[in-house]
Amino acid sequence: MFSDPTSTVIESREGVLLGAKIAKDGQWRFPHNDSVPYKFKQCILQFEDAHFYSHPGINPVSIAKAIVKNLRSNKVKRGGSTITQQVIRLSRKGRGRTYFEKLKEIILATRLELSYSKEKILSFYASNAPFGGNVVGLDVAAWRYFNCSPDQLSWSESATLAVLPNAPSLIYPGKNQKKLIQKRNRLLKKLAANKIIDSMTCALALLEELPPKPYPIAQLAPHLLERLDKKHSGKRVKTAISVKHQEAVNQIVKDTYNDLKQNHIYNASVLVLDVNTKKVLAYVGNTPTDKLHQKDVDIITSPRSTGSILKPFLFAGALDQGTFLPHTILPDIPTQIANYSPQNFNKKYDGAVPASEALYRSLNIPAVRMLQEFGLEKFHFYLQQMKLKDIKYSANHYGLSLILGGAESSLWDITKNYANFASAVNHYRDLQSNYYSNEFLEPLLLQDDTINLGKVSPEKPLFDAGSIYLTLETLTKVNRPMGEDNWEYFDSGQKIAWKTGTSFGFRDAWAVGTTKDYTVGVWVGNADGEGKAGLVGVKAAAPVLFSVFEQLPKSKWFDPPYDALSYAKVCFKSGMLAGENCEKVDSILIPFSGNRTQICTYHKLVHLNEEETHQVNNSCYDFDKIRHKKWFVLPPLMEYYYQQKDASYKVLPPLKIGCLGSEEQKMEFIFPKPNTKIFLPKNFDEKVNELVLKVAHSIMDTKLFWYLDSEYLGETITIHEMSVLPTVGKHLVIVVDELGNELKQWIEISE
Repeated sequence: MFSDPTSTVIESREGVLLGAKIAKDGQWRFPHNDSVPYKFKQCILQFEDAHFYSHPGINPVSIAKAIVKNLRSNKVKRGGSTITQQVIRLSRKGRGRTYFEKLKEIILATRLELSYSKEKILSFYASNAPFGGNVVGLDVAAWRYFNCSPDQLSWSESATLAVLPNAPSLIYPGKNQKKLIQKRNRLLKKLAANKIIDSMTCALALLEELPPKPYPIAQLAPHLLERLDKKHSGKRVKTAISVKHQEAVNQIVKDTYNDLKQNHIYNASVLVLDVNTKKVLAYVGNTPTDKLHQKDVDIITSPRSTGSILKPFLFAGALDQGTFLPHTILPDIPTQIANYSPQNFNKKYDGAVPASEALYRSLNIPAVRMLQEFGLEKFHFYLQQMKLKDIKYSANHYGLSLILGGAESSLWDITKNYANFASAVNHYRDLQSNYYSNEFLEPLLLQDDTINLGKVSPEKPLFDAGSIYLTLETLTKVNRPMGEDNWEYFDSGQKIAWKTGTSFGFRDAWAVGTTKDYTVGVWVGNADGEGKAGLVGVKAAAPVLFSVFEQLPKSKWFDPPYDALSYAKVCFKSGMLAGENCEKVDSILIPFSGNRTQICTYHKLVHLNEEETHQVNNSCYDFDKIRHKKWFVLPPLMEYYYQQKDASYKVLPPLKIGCLGSEEQKMEFIFPKPNTKIFLPKNFDEKVNELVLKVAHSIMDTKLFWYLDSEYLGETITIHEMSVLPTVGKHLVIVVDELGNELKQWIEISE
């Protein structure tokens, strides 16, 4: 019946207006609403058509009176139209007010009465009547003039809106106030006279002031509105958004923007998900910045460099596949793989670090080595299964940098998978150690949508619950920002599994965290990709994350999925499955796949002299005097950096001179790495800087002899560094220790 374009309207789950987009014809016209509030209904009936429920669409008495009055004055002074007739007139807009047109309206009105109920006709009127300016329909009029929904209107407000369609071009709030208030008051007094309202209500209603000017339409979620408009244009959409959480997050993002713009950081976004329902509770796509700084860009769906935010997915996958155990030590040493040389954020090395610590400290070198051991193709496959849509190229396109921000993903996709991790652990317990086949789902934006989790099965959907749980436990150890440290000592503190990420060039700052019930994702940066010093996850995004969690109900921590875990004995120092030579053993929970991992290779049984200063054997020492001891031994390069961090580490004593037997590798190059191309820069005096060669030796105070292309360079003791100024081209570096062990490395000097 009405074919006019309508506004796209989004509401919260509670029915509160979140935002609306003006109709294509430039009118504020909300989609048809069948519900007409009681107060407005009584007002419009008393003002326009008191006999609405008793006539067949026309009121002959009113028509006759109107004709007589208009003929006497020789112009239209009074209308005799019923509400039904006015609905017909509204649907046939642009028609002249002639007697011929009136006749048509009468015929069509009677047909309308036969086709629809009185309530439906009344709703047609309420949804399409003009309320002044470009405001059409009761729903939008209530929000524009009184900033509330129609069912929240007072008697005075309802009466004001009821008289507006009678002369919308002449009077509306903010214009001709005196005339408008007179009409309103006459209607209120009529309501009291007809016993619809009592005298006290009438007296109070008469005292209410009119709004001075229209309110702007609410825009609590403008980027969500634009997103939904693409699929639901011109419709009224009830979203899953909680207005309470949306308003709180809006304020947090606004405050963050006001702080960060001082450092020329203008954009941020936040996504809040309900873990159990997979529904979106808050959606803030950007800050309230300006067009110059891309305020209209929805960052939630925009691909951005991931930084370190993917590391938990690799950790969970490696645990799930039995690549290592939670605390297995990984090398944290200078690393070059082909032409790729990853660096830790602090440019330092620990030598060896437990995998769990590497994750919660977000160390880059152990992560790259972890990915290399786990398998680049395999990890890429997992990311595809998790529906990270912006990782659309092959694994080789990204290479090992995939784990350090070499790929792009959106806040939407990252946050949903942290939430899916949490729900997988919840469901495993709820389903008595089973899984849903469709666990890794897209979040739901609409309140009436429901999730399809698929079938219940003992088969894991992607990762097993034990691996996910141990990953989440590890993420609770990430150091929190200032003000959130020591959280465990406060009643208000809660356990949160969270991770930050910072992209190369300080362009993207991430923070994503989850509890048993809620997942929050935060991105901060500049939409145009401009990097800024200080734009790191823990400083820029993490404070927002914890501010949002403070607004959410407090959650309990996950119940351990014991049926997906088993106790295993591991070496305290190496974190690997305990062998017979481990000094100290711990019993920890590991995934079942962890029982397939390697027995500890870092602990050895060594044979020492009585003073424990040298290794010995039967060839050089009395067997009865040999002492047998378990010893934690790292490879030379790992050992070189590890002993700088851990003063308790004991270097393995050297083999006693005269004893027969081969020893394991004692030397390793720190710099340069194999087949490295090296450019030697010039200093301020235009002289070429020397190249400093570095070697780690497992035996302290050992003397090393250095050669370059068979030319003797010199010797070093304890600190094994040698400066050299080679010519352009390829050279062979040779290092020999005093025991005759030899180390060789090719290097290439470029211009």
